[in-house]
Parts: sequence; C-alpha cells; structure tokens
Amino acid sequence: MNVLAPIVVFTYNRPEHTLRTLNALLMNPLANESDIIIYSDSARTANHKKAVDEVRSYLSEITGFRSIKVIHRDKNFGLAESIIQGITEVLQQSEKVIVLEDDMVVSPYFLEYMNEALEKFFDDDRVISVHGYVYPVKIELPEAFFLTGADCWGWATWRRGWDLFNSEGKYLLDELVRRHLIQEFDYNGAYPFLSMLKDQIKGANDSWAIRWHASAFLAGKLTLYPGRSLVHNIGTDSSGTHCGDLDNMDAKLSETKIKLNNIAVESSRTGREAFENFFRQSQKKLLNRLLGKAECLFRKK
Repeated sequence: MNVLAPIVVFTYNRPEHTLRTLNALLMNPLANESDIIIYSDSARTANHKKAVDEVRSYLSEITGFRSIKVIHRDKNFGLAESIIQGITEVLQQSEKVIVLEDDMVVSPYFLEYMNEALEKFFDDDRVISVHGYVYPVKIELPEAFFLTGADCWGWATWRRGWDLFNSEGKYLLDELVRRHLIQEFDYNGAYPFLSMLKDQIKGANDSWAIRWHASAFLAGKLTLYPGRSLVHNIGTDSSGTHCGDLDNMDAKLSETKIKLNNIAVESSRTGREAFENFFRQSQKKLLNRLLGKAECLFRKK
C-alpha cells in the first residue's frame, strides 16, 4: 500500500463522543502509520466553552498516530464552514483525505478499507468518494458496491473529487429541476433530499453534506459503499447540533474486513433498491413514532 491518506477529524463540544471516536480509530492497525489533523471549533456560546475546553484538553494528550496536528479555531465556524474549509486546506497539501466527525465510531477494518479503496480507484474518474457507513438494511448487500452521489458518515475523497464540490445550493437545485432529476434524487420519493437542499438554501439548515451529495449526483459520479458498515454514528442520541434521536440508523460494525475484488464500477441496482426500501420503512417508523407521541400527549390532557 502506498502513502496512507491523512485522517481529518472535526470536533466541537462533545468530549465523550470525541474520546470514543479517537479510541476506535486507534484500534485500527494502520493508525500508527497515519497522520491525523483535528479541527477543534471554538465555542458558539458561553455555555459551550467549558465542553469545548474539555475536548481541547483531551486532544492535547492523545498519542498513537504517526503525527498529530490539532487546529484550534479562534472563532466559531459552525460545522459546514469548518468542514468545507478544513477539507479544502488539507487537500491543498495532499491528494486524498479520510474525513470523520466527532461522533463516528469506526471498525478496526475502517482505515484498511479506506486506504485500499483510495488507492484502487485513485485514477478512476468515475468514482468521487469512498464511504464507510451503510444503512442497516434488511437484505444482504454485495461485499462492496457503488451508488451515484456522495455521503457523509465516515468518508474519503481525492483532490480531484473535492474539486467538484459546489457550495451554491441554489445552483444545485436549479440544475436538478432543469435536468428533471428530482424523482431520482429523492430515491423515487422515498427520502426528502430535495427538501433538505431547499432548507439549506433558505437557511433552515447549514448542511454541507446535502450540497456534497447533490454536487456528486449532478456530475454523475459514484461513491463506494461497504456491504457491512464500518462506521457507527453515536451522535444520533440528540447530543449533536444537527441530529435528533435516529436509532433506526444504528448499524452494527462489521466483524470482518471488506474485500474489494471484482466490483462493477456502476450504480448497483441491489444497493439502490435496498436504500430506497430502507428510506420508505424509516419514514413510516418516524410517522408512527410521531403519531404515538401525539396520542400520548392527547391522553394526558
């Protein structure tokens, strides 16, 4: 394997999550051969300062990687600006990067999978990124497979891939409409990706991820997914800025490595159908949960 990709981790005010994220990374055999760059965002409010300081205190003591660079933001960037600027900065110095947020617990096979895939598809312009998380679908997925677009829960890309990122949500929306891609973009109505993009444009959210996905989707680029998840998002416990309680997204970490042999570089019909079915079932569960809460509140009145 050639030079390993640097790992970039974005942290804020969750010391316990950050500890678990970095400890899981250190369980990867390739950790001590990997450079890690950690961005610590500044407190948005005075109430957050203590927790941010706790995170920074922990970061000052970590060891176990080939090199460690911690960047303390002196103002609050917010997640989107921090990630966009941080990835851009790192890819000015490196051809590839592995990206994690402070709530991603990874498998011991995560770094091997990421680096192997980054090397394998380094010169393949059809591929824009590599993803480590996969939804807990009900059917057996291929060992690894491609889908059009991009994703955000433990991922990697190359400089050439990130060059396609377009931060202008209005442009992305207009292109999806002009090219009649809304139905496909929303997985045949199974998930409201377009609504997320519209909300970003209106300022109702500050999602960099929906713009990354839309940029890749419009360019017709592919992202590689593992058939078994190598990432477990521990931030769906309502502790994060953007995530609520999403326990239906919990994925069991793979106990075996992902083999990257004989993968057709094309969007997987099996993978897309599995995701679409998962989205539909998740929407039903969410609706039933909300209806259940409403009924409970009604009974209490």
